[in-house]
Amino acid sequence: MKILLKPANEPEANAIKSILEENGIPAEIQSFHDTAYDGLFQVQYGWGVIRVSEDDFVEAEKIVEEWHRAAPEDLPWDDKQTGD
Repeated sequence: MKILLKPANEPEANAIKSILEENGIPAEIQSFHDTAYDGLFQVQYGWGVIRVSEDDFVEAEKIVEEWHRAAPEDLPWDDKQTGD
């Protein structure tokens, strides 16, 4: 398995995994959260990673890139605040 990307949070990870699997690409999510250390590793390493097989990597990159281009600007998991 090869790291495809580091999602910002769990909702983004689940959305991307679902999109990949809908396109026939098995994906694996690994969170860096550890309850024993209360998320300390997430601060250092990020939320986690999504992995796909080496054979599916190039196609998975294309799918995720297309998904990002088609996604609305304000996603529910974005930390950005608007000035509305």
